[in-house]
Amino acid sequence: MSADTTPAADFEPSDPAGHEPARRHPVFDALDPDALARRDGEKWAYAPEDTLSAWIGDMDFPIAPGIRAALIRRIDGDLGYPVWFDGTEGAPLGEVFAARMKRRFGFAAEPTHLRLFTDVNQAMSAILHLATRPGDAVVLHTPACPPFVDDLRRIDRPPLTVPIEEGAHGWTLDPDRVAATLDRADRCRVLFLVNPHNPTGRVLRRDELEGLAELALRHDLLVISDEVHADLTHPPHVHIPFASLGPEIAARTVTVTSGSKAFNLAGIRCAAAHIGPPELRDAVDARRGLLFGQVGVLAVAALAAAWADGDAWLDEVRGLLDRNRRRLAAGLPEGIRHHSPEAGFLAWLDCRPLGLGDDPYVFFRDHAKVLLFSGPSFGPEGNGFARLNFATSAGVLDTILNRMHTALRTRGHV
Repeated sequence: MSADTTPAADFEPSDPAGHEPARRHPVFDALDPDALARRDGEKWAYAPEDTLSAWIGDMDFPIAPGIRAALIRRIDGDLGYPVWFDGTEGAPLGEVFAARMKRRFGFAAEPTHLRLFTDVNQAMSAILHLATRPGDAVVLHTPACPPFVDDLRRIDRPPLTVPIEEGAHGWTLDPDRVAATLDRADRCRVLFLVNPHNPTGRVLRRDELEGLAELALRHDLLVISDEVHADLTHPPHVHIPFASLGPEIAARTVTVTSGSKAFNLAGIRCAAAHIGPPELRDAVDARRGLLFGQVGVLAVAALAAAWADGDAWLDEVRGLLDRNRRRLAAGLPEGIRHHSPEAGFLAWLDCRPLGLGDDPYVFFRDHAKVLLFSGPSFGPEGNGFARLNFATSAGVLDTILNRMHTALRTRGHV
């Protein structure tokens, strides 16, 4: 049963924060906060006692039944060495990936261009290691997810940051600012694109993507396009794969994705890179094996099941996330500004009007017992911000919002 068709009798009563009643999903809204607190994954393991966790990008929901069944079949079958080898020709995910991209986004991906990595960060680092030299710069938008910038600095590919701007109707990504950065740059070889964007939730429009594509051609850039949140785009917004803009762009684009966000599989450790440049595919294949690590058979089984048979489950999750993002927008404490994300389950909260300092995360952790993601971790543009993960049950989300209200009211911030 989808979240949007749950009987009206399952509505919750209104609560002190003044939220509208929420339709209850029989599985996703049945989460036990005590059971969540006992989880040993990073999201909950790092939460102090009696603290609700809403920071890292994991959903609280159980995995899709089809994924669970696929893992059990694999466990009961053969866990020996696989016949496929890290995404080279004959690997089990190429055809599944191509069929999914065509079905959901109208993009004719080439199955033999797919290569497997353990996660998106590793794919990015490996591609940069092979396609660039130390000292070559990478242009990307900020605020940026912390591991991306950390990895660029660690491998000596200096990040050239272009801030996303706030407009009257939300966040805007201006290709002209990217152009100005590239014109001033020395040895910039790569455009790193995160679309949909994390942490703002912004989905790039076709004209914006075409502007960036023109820059990539003009400056002879490799484009690494992280599209891991694409499956969670909220209507009426539409995700457009960067590589779908035309043959010239596809030939210089590496599309990276995984099931970590849409299917809650971050711990599975399996990501895919659809590599357009043939010389880059050859370079990856020449170094395949232990140098870049190998994904396991359980990881491939899980992602194959998600992409082939997970759409019904995903539709239910998207309905619940849309409900939660609207609930969040209506229930945030006065003084917190935010633009409802166009994709995903992460809300970028501007707490500067409340006077909570550069890192509001500390206030909410200490006084509300709510663990958010520290805004300054995303770069200087994150000062005064915090990121909230709303991929949880209505009850847990309501408690998070109530705690934030109470803490701010008690300490005179609202």
